[in-house]
Amino acid sequence: MTETSYRIQGATGEWEVVIGLEVHAQVTSNAKLFSGAATAFGAEPNTQVSLVDAAMPGMLPVPNMECIRQAVRTGMAIDAQINRWSRFDRKNYFYADLPQGYQISQLYHPLVGEGAIEISPDDKNPDATKTIGVERIHVEQDAGKLMHDQHPTRSYVDLNRSGVALMEIVSRPDMRSPAEAGAYLRKLRAILRYVGSCDGNMEEGSMRADVNVSVRKPGGELGTRTETKNVNSVRFVMAAIEYEAKRQVEVIEDGGRIVQETRLFNVESGTTRSMRSKEDAHDYRYFPDPDLLPLELEEAFLAECRSSLPELPDAKRKRYESLGISAYQADVLTAEVEAARWFDALLDAGAKPVAAANWTTSELFGALNRTGRDIADSPVSPAQAAELLALVADGTLSGSLAKQVFEVMLETGDAPSKIVEDRGLKQTSDTGAIEAVIAEVIARSPNQLAQYRGGKETLFGFFVGQTMKAMGGKANPAVVNELLKKALA
Repeated sequence: MTETSYRIQGATGEWEVVIGLEVHAQVTSNAKLFSGAATAFGAEPNTQVSLVDAAMPGMLPVPNMECIRQAVRTGMAIDAQINRWSRFDRKNYFYADLPQGYQISQLYHPLVGEGAIEISPDDKNPDATKTIGVERIHVEQDAGKLMHDQHPTRSYVDLNRSGVALMEIVSRPDMRSPAEAGAYLRKLRAILRYVGSCDGNMEEGSMRADVNVSVRKPGGELGTRTETKNVNSVRFVMAAIEYEAKRQVEVIEDGGRIVQETRLFNVESGTTRSMRSKEDAHDYRYFPDPDLLPLELEEAFLAECRSSLPELPDAKRKRYESLGISAYQADVLTAEVEAARWFDALLDAGAKPVAAANWTTSELFGALNRTGRDIADSPVSPAQAAELLALVADGTLSGSLAKQVFEVMLETGDAPSKIVEDRGLKQTSDTGAIEAVIAEVIARSPNQLAQYRGGKETLFGFFVGQTMKAMGGKANPAVVNELLKKALA
């Protein structure tokens, strides 16, 4: 789906949707942003709270430099400007799960400036790309969580998330369709997971998106936007955009006007509803945090961050394509970091790139989907897969026998050579044995033989199939073809 192909059809004609995303990504680190408290998911309420997180009097924040390092590495991964000088601000508002009465964030001087992410909105055409601008990445602390289901008349507060380090990654309003927004979010998640700065687990809340949507006549002035908060899956982000864009068109065409507001997405109904009017920056009374010195990054720190970056998805995809792997397969293999690492290990074990890509994207991924497993839980290791592919390449196994061996590998975890030996599955190229079987097949198929010799050449496949069947699939297909041509001549 291209930028110009997605339009909302209204009563007054076509409308264009303008989309920007603010993604909150929980930083992978050993502790919270300003304290040493743990951040493990699923811990008992209020068991991962330091005195700093609980805002006890006299407690002062100290920046966790691992969180800063991960945010800088993320900025470098999208070729963003890294600001050597940045500053923390206080965002003041009252909420029961915010013990300090303010959130420490970065409004005026963020850690990371402008960058860009290249997306492929059309899965079937990964070469059709679009660049989405990233305005900034700043680090901030998360709030706690209100629990409304613990008591019939009271709400409880869990401060385990209070102070957890977040990167807020703010895009430009460059997306023009739900598909583009979905592609952007998937690509961003992939980059974060390659870098190791966020696990990207949207179900556990370690990555979530605020979705900004407005509509306008194609090419017209920007409309008033709404912000749908805390959407926690790619599918829901796309659904929220689609619903909100259509809702705004209906409001405008009915003579109403769009109010700048914060909305919530209802997963069950696929609709959004108003939560509160949208505040501006001055409503939060931002000012520099007096307890924190500005961050000043040294060149040695930046050099270490840069040198620690792995091969990123786009570079890895191009490398795969240079090995003869198709653009589509390269895109599939690099979409998830675990799959890319598994495939790299397969290549390192000596597998031929094209054969390895064909087998991995069809046989392995198909089997994992069928059994409900992730690549990390694959019962077949890259070394075992390389051995299996080598047995096919040297003629020990035919394609059909390789499938049989692979199924046994999935069940037992045994090496392919052991399975071949134990079960007698080795492919035969013994011309004498194959010739004997061919003679039997021809002898019991006089009608087909006469038709073949009479010009019906499509029956050649019949004789190949009968021969392979008689030999239990263990005959070398190339040898069978060669001997059959001689025998049928």
